[in-house]
Amino acid sequence: MDISRKVFGRWLFEKMMKMTFYGQFVAGEDHDSIKALIHKNRAFGVGAVLDYSVEEDLTRQEAEDKEMDSCVSRAEKEDPHLVRHREEKYKAHRQFGDRRGGVTAARTYFYADEAKCDDHLETFVKCIRASGGSSADGFSAIKMTALGRPQFLLQFSEVLVKWRRFFDLLAAQQGQSGMTALERKLEREQLKESLANLGVGEKDVIDKWFTGEKLGPSGAIDLLDWNGLIDDTTKMSSLLVVPNPESGRLEPLLERFTAEEERQMKRMLQRADLLAKHAAENGVRLMVDAEQTYFQPAIGRLTLEMQRRFNRKKAAVFNTYQCYLKDALDTVSLDVELSRREGWHFGAKLVRGAYMHQERARARQVGYDDPINPDYEATDRMYRRCLEFLLEEVVRDGKASVMVASHNEDTVRFALERMNRMGLSPPPPAQCQVSFGQLLGMCDQVSFPLGQAGFPVYKYVPYGPVGEVLPYLSRRAQENRCLMKGSQRERSLLWKELKRRLLSGQLVHNPVY
Repeated sequence: MDISRKVFGRWLFEKMMKMTFYGQFVAGEDHDSIKALIHKNRAFGVGAVLDYSVEEDLTRQEAEDKEMDSCVSRAEKEDPHLVRHREEKYKAHRQFGDRRGGVTAARTYFYADEAKCDDHLETFVKCIRASGGSSADGFSAIKMTALGRPQFLLQFSEVLVKWRRFFDLLAAQQGQSGMTALERKLEREQLKESLANLGVGEKDVIDKWFTGEKLGPSGAIDLLDWNGLIDDTTKMSSLLVVPNPESGRLEPLLERFTAEEERQMKRMLQRADLLAKHAAENGVRLMVDAEQTYFQPAIGRLTLEMQRRFNRKKAAVFNTYQCYLKDALDTVSLDVELSRREGWHFGAKLVRGAYMHQERARARQVGYDDPINPDYEATDRMYRRCLEFLLEEVVRDGKASVMVASHNEDTVRFALERMNRMGLSPPPPAQCQVSFGQLLGMCDQVSFPLGQAGFPVYKYVPYGPVGEVLPYLSRRAQENRCLMKGSQRERSLLWKELKRRLLSGQLVHNPVY
């Protein structure tokens, strides 16, 4: 692409791109130019998840510099000893500062300043409006790392993980080792004593946290009750406090936060809230993409907060679950249980995951447990277990919605078989609750038959100017090359159709829609 651009010039190069890579994987340059493709797909029963795919064309050095600057607080820069108790997984590491490394299926955002985040916000708002104008049931995809300084996502993720770990420690002390996450329930009086000793608060204050709506039917405290201790009603930096079992007290994750860092944390939450409001007003479902595991606990928690507010009448906000993670089913089951207790509609997109090679290399070099399943078969089993669990939840009370986002024909076939067994095949209500998703330009032999059979199916539809989508395109071309190596069926179907047209003399096919 670089050589072609130099040899042919910008105009001719862009024409060539639109006839090849760009035309295959990207819908168009702006909201107006993509309407024809969306309309055409819609005629065959295929909806759209709009995804503005412009990325900065940074060198690796520039990406690393931006990441280190945006993920390290001022306190850490001034005195690294102040953060000696931080975990390595949730620190920024220069060798992995370029988060594009080994990632082909996801856009990557690097923080520049708050003004750039506002630009991303405006782009997402326009995307939501375009989705609302193109169909009555569309999606719009967003990434949390585009909405604010990633330093907060790192820190909040570490806090959530440490509080969860502390819960597990207390449960073990009460003889509940080996149980699943939701089976563990802490005895209230013993827990209040432990928390008071840690300096969390006076016993009468703690008692108010675990009364009424805070407690489950048994009167004990489970992990969901425990997570409720962390909310956003106070100063943001006060959330970033963790229990230290060794010292027996609560300690701040960082010794100090600047006023500007405090404002940056709040702005990220405000931008996410604004996008959810715009989606609700335009009748668009918001899809929050998953990201790296050191960001994901915070992203998942912030998405849950949006679901609590905006999923009261229907699944308007969807969280993304990466099934190559060892804890995927635990995470899904906890979030579903929370939706049951609080009475809101649960929305999930199931994917295998986009960051495997990067995550494994980072875990190995930085020195923490590999979060990824050991092999493809384990990931496939995890995907199916999560999918079965969610399909059962759809049947149970009709308040769960799931998108099966996969290019794997066996996975799609498995989903269809289970849906048929459970009575979830079209016509409605399945159309609103179980859907399928693939990328534009890929796996059409799955998407279009599903759409024409009446199943709700969506294409992730990237769009943006040719020159600015090149970083995305180059990785998509690499991904397609790898995918096609193992996709004998897709190639055989293409050859079969080409031979049919040659033998019939129908070189050009003009479908009626």
